[in-house]
Amino acid sequence: MSGRCPVTASTTATTPACATADEEALLAHFDALVADGETIEPRDWMPDGYRRMLVRQIAQHAHSEIIGMQPEGAWLTRAPSLHRKSVLLAKVQDEAGHGLYLYSAAETLGVDRADLLDALHHGRQRASATFNHPALTWADTGAIAWLTDGAAVINQAPLCRTSYGPYARAMRRVCQEEAFHVRQGYDLMRTLCEGTPEQKEMAQDAVNRWWLPAVALMFGPPDTEAGGADARTAALGAAVSRRAMAWGIKRHTNDELRQRFVDTCVPQAERLGLTLPDPAIRWNEERGHYDFTPVDWDTYRTALGDDTHWARQRIASRLAAHEDGAWVREAAVAYAARTDEPRGAAT
Repeated sequence: MSGRCPVTASTTATTPACATADEEALLAHFDALVADGETIEPRDWMPDGYRRMLVRQIAQHAHSEIIGMQPEGAWLTRAPSLHRKSVLLAKVQDEAGHGLYLYSAAETLGVDRADLLDALHHGRQRASATFNHPALTWADTGAIAWLTDGAAVINQAPLCRTSYGPYARAMRRVCQEEAFHVRQGYDLMRTLCEGTPEQKEMAQDAVNRWWLPAVALMFGPPDTEAGGADARTAALGAAVSRRAMAWGIKRHTNDELRQRFVDTCVPQAERLGLTLPDPAIRWNEERGHYDFTPVDWDTYRTALGDDTHWARQRIASRLAAHEDGAWVREAAVAYAARTDEPRGAAT
């Protein structure tokens, strides 16, 4: 044998001596797989930076799914009809499932789900700040599904082709269900807009609250380079975005996806008879897109709602639910251990 480290599916980042000896060949093979549109699988060698970026992104995505259950979950007992309650219950249940898919995908990168949850509960990792806002009326459940889930579909559909195989496969199921959520939210908003003047006013009020969190936060901060006081921050964001795209983790910049979202929502709002709360929205014939107020860093920070009562409450509720469910997890582990025993071992 030549002593070279073979670049095979069994080569992993946990073999540092081998990887160091032939790092250039490993990296060249990795880059070739990404360039050819092949998926990277858990047993493939991957750069440490690629692994770290994936863990960070998938973990935040998973955290956002389970935190995002809370604003709508608060309305499960107050839905106006059994039909609406059953639809909302199915949606909230889907979000829990999305979190499970994504934590499972993250675990293929060598991290532990319990550690990820501990990091969320104690502020070392974050969920999307979109859900650091209250759902004040029944119409908010429709606005959340139509706007934030609509943004999620646009943001996440390209992830069905992301370069990391387990993440891409999880996202195919997630996006199918998110598309249902968007239709459910649009249907609810349409029903309110066709109802009484008070109901339409309630729908408009919900859109006024949820438009900025959707357009600013669901796509992340601006990642096109800009001048001014935030030039350094913007340049760093642009560099991270370019690296994610070079690795095939992302397919589009945050700002490209944000534009696609606005272009999708404006005609839908017009059909509903609702006004999106941005006076700058207008069709630009030359660009072939809708103009809208740019999401700069000041706008992004304004939308965060980071250190607020609702942000703290979301984490406190998640931590309480986790602690209350400890006995269920312990019972499941004990049952699994018992059923894995050889027959007759317990007698």
